[in-house]
Amino acid sequence: MRQIFLDTETTGLYHAQGHRVIEIAAVEVVNRRLTKHHFHYYLNPDREIDQGAQEVHGISLEFLQDKPRFAEIANELITFIADAELIMHNAPFDVGFLNSELGLIGQKTVEVITAKITDTLKIAKEMRPGQRNNLDALCRHFGIDNSKRTLHGALLDAELLADVYMAMTRGQESLMMELDKPSQKNLEAMPHSNAPLLVKLANSAETSAHEDYLASLAKSGNCLWHTLEH
Repeated sequence: MRQIFLDTETTGLYHAQGHRVIEIAAVEVVNRRLTKHHFHYYLNPDREIDQGAQEVHGISLEFLQDKPRFAEIANELITFIADAELIMHNAPFDVGFLNSELGLIGQKTVEVITAKITDTLKIAKEMRPGQRNNLDALCRHFGIDNSKRTLHGALLDAELLADVYMAMTRGQESLMMELDKPSQKNLEAMPHSNAPLLVKLANSAETSAHEDYLASLAKSGNCLWHTLEH
């Protein structure tokens, strides 16, 4: 499945108060590697930007005056994220804003468009309970260079998020390995011998110790060994 790492910047904190998306960026990952495909637009929100929000992302309304509206890039966005796993940091925030924008133009919700939504903030909180789990903190924890991140920017944040996610989930791909049989290459590398198999039986002391251990288990009601022997 394609994975799309997405981030947005907005005019304020609450889409229910009429705030809009002013920057949206997404990068594609296939087989745990960034591809050259990405999606990035600045958007004209047709409304003022809260001062607090502008201090975070540094995007001014003057800069956005000649940029497209969300409706103009919506179909391209839908095509880019369709049927992919959409991965965001604090996903409810981004999904809420995207669904608000999509709803204004009569489009389907993100949940319907994509195959799956993953929240890396939720994953981080489960891995690092009680610790700071914003993007900067996670970059420091996993040794990811975020020195270029002086202000929030959707494209850089989406790329950093992809790096953070790979670090958080490193090693999970090994769980998908087939473990029930060795590969043909490994079989060929195994030494072969016609010598008879040596079976070493337990001595009387070991047998006695084993019986004592089973007896102690039986007292606790957790011993199935004797049942299986009959």
